[in-house]
Amino acid sequence: MENNQVEHPNHYNKGNIECFDVIKAYYGDDVFEHFCLGNVLKYVMRCKSKENYLQDLKKARVYLDKLIAKVEKDQK
Repeated sequence: MENNQVEHPNHYNKGNIECFDVIKAYYGDDVFEHFCLGNVLKYVMRCKSKENYLQDLKKARVYLDKLIAKVEKDQK
């Protein structure tokens, strides 16, 4: 299922724990922010070189949405 591969790929989970949550908890908000920025850049830069252009754009959006949510939370 494409949506699962974009938003919650099984290979990024261990039981009920997502990789995103582990990174944020272990390294903190600042590292998580840079992690998200780096992944947005990675997916946007390589999307035209990949067979599934749209899927990489959607993956970039997942990281961008997580970053936007973090920044919005920080600004409250």
